[in-house]
Amino acid sequence: MIKQEIKLAAPVEKIYNILTNSQHFSEMTGGAPAQITAVEGAEFSCFGGMIHGRNIELVENQRIILAWRAKPWKQGLYSIVSFELIAAGAHTRLILTHTGFAEDQQQHLAQGWQDNYWQPMQQYLQR
Repeated sequence: MIKQEIKLAAPVEKIYNILTNSQHFSEMTGGAPAQITAVEGAEFSCFGGMIHGRNIELVENQRIILAWRAKPWKQGLYSIVSFELIAAGAHTRLILTHTGFAEDQQQHLAQGWQDNYWQPMQQYLQR
């Protein structure tokens, strides 16, 4: 299991929109293609299809739960990703929980969240 907590300089509404809107997510990642909607049950893809899956549960501005997989993984293998958004004044505490992946992927995935989500998001929010 991977559990990461990050404090972001934006209200929960903005963070939720970045994570559930194709245009905002793509802008955050420097133009990487994304197909994301804020619709429960809808499929999503990001980073040009390198990551894809399905929205399992969406609680607006509070929680996002995804069936999430990387393209190279064995067909049918999905992990579960949860983003919990907690208002902290003008900031958001985001708690990521990622479970259900092969043990040998943990270090790679943990670093991937930092490199591909949190660092670009921090930079995007400073614009």
